[in-house]
Amino acid sequence: MMDFLYPQSTGYLVVQALHIIAVIFWMAGMLYLPRLFVYHHTAEPGGELERALLIQERNLLRIILNPSLIAVWTFALIMIASNTALLSSGWFHAKLLLVILISGAHGFYAASARKFARGERPRSEKFWRLMNEVPAIGAVLVVLLAVIKPF
Repeated sequence: MMDFLYPQSTGYLVVQALHIIAVIFWMAGMLYLPRLFVYHHTAEPGGELERALLIQERNLLRIILNPSLIAVWTFALIMIASNTALLSSGWFHAKLLLVILISGAHGFYAASARKFARGERPRSEKFWRLMNEVPAIGAVLVVLLAVIKPF
């Protein structure tokens, strides 16, 4: 299908590198947004800090999180189309499941940001402190699966 992207070709390696770069940006945003939600819970409703946090949350989603999520999935799909052997690997199935769950967390964070923008305070400060760890744990597991390929 994509002859210039056969596994280990320069084209494939460039796509793989771009995928990893997009993951780095995505994870940076996924780790930062729940932290902003923690601060948001402590901000005075309608105050200057809340207004600043709303701008940061919106910009983080629009400028970093959403574009990097699209890039992660786009480059992943290109790699899968170029290397269909991935689809028969158990480690890849586990990795894919984790990435789908992290993508779901992304959607949950985006929905929560909309609630904050409406003046709501979804969940609790403690909840967001815990949710701040979800992408980190997911990223660790994904990297371990991709590097070790245990099954």
